[in-house]
Amino acid sequence: MRRPHLPARLPLDPYVVALLATVGLAALLPARGPAATAADLASTAAVALLFFLYGARLSTREALDGLRHWRLHLTVLACTFVLFPLLGLAARGLVPGLLTAPLYNGLLFLCLVPSTVQSSIAFTSIARGNVPAAICAGSFSSLAGIVLTPLLAAALLGGGAGGSSPDSLLKITLQLLLPFLLGQALRPRVGGLLVRHKKVLGHVDRGSILLVVYAAFSAGVVAGIWHRVSLPRLAALMLVEAVLLAVMLLVTWYGAARLGFGRADRIAIQFAGSKKSLAAGLPMASVLFGPHAALAVLPLMLFHQMQLMVCAVIARRRAQDPAPELAADRVADVSPALERPAPRAR
Repeated sequence: MRRPHLPARLPLDPYVVALLATVGLAALLPARGPAATAADLASTAAVALLFFLYGARLSTREALDGLRHWRLHLTVLACTFVLFPLLGLAARGLVPGLLTAPLYNGLLFLCLVPSTVQSSIAFTSIARGNVPAAICAGSFSSLAGIVLTPLLAAALLGGGAGGSSPDSLLKITLQLLLPFLLGQALRPRVGGLLVRHKKVLGHVDRGSILLVVYAAFSAGVVAGIWHRVSLPRLAALMLVEAVLLAVMLLVTWYGAARLGFGRADRIAIQFAGSKKSLAAGLPMASVLFGPHAALAVLPLMLFHQMQLMVCAVIARRRAQDPAPELAADRVADVSPALERPAPRAR
């Protein structure tokens, strides 16, 4: 039996390092008084800008073109917004034995955010899977998450995520939905500009999220969150997240096989259906949890790095597997030529 090949160096996302550095800065130099007010206002503007850019970049036409593979996309959506939340609800039994209530709220919130796009596509490509399906599945998940994540958070987290009061719904609409819809409406006019300045806007995205993280953790430090989180609790949280990721990787791989999907589609389903988006989750948490966002995003940050490391190993392992479907396709392409009668010699 061949042993899985492990990469020489597991991927440590540089952006996760930047996020951790931002958390450290907030712990050492938290914003207080007028600085905290300014940080909150800047964070609010950054979230609105992020969701405007999300809407302006998301190609609705490309997403609709992918409807031909509707069974795959429904499977990914079910994993992201049905199975993940059910597992998150099942983890409620771990409170207060392993997890505190705030950490559990963060864990449940992580189960509600949409799937990733970029890393799902990258890992699907490395593993020789169905890349177009991964692109469409990520787009569908991001689009659905704009609406489903706040609604699920309000329903399942209740007061921990701002509840479903008129004020919280208005805040979600103004900071998330309205900028996203505005971006979609202006996409025909600004789409070319965004493509030409893609690299610069990438820095804007990441810088905005760092600002959101600094504001959230500054408020948490001032409120004394680190006195409520011990190292054993953090270790327990990482263990629970490792089990959660393992369950989703197994279900998406073997469940897709039971549903009749081929190898390439199973790869796309596994990587798109088992991962969660840090880029979408962080700004949503700042809106939904307000001053309590620090503990809410901690499980998501840890899960993000864990999923990158584990999926990198799996993608390289899948890339080394024989692909019977590829061989069958080649035979199918060649067989008609073999069946045609040979031309008569003149």
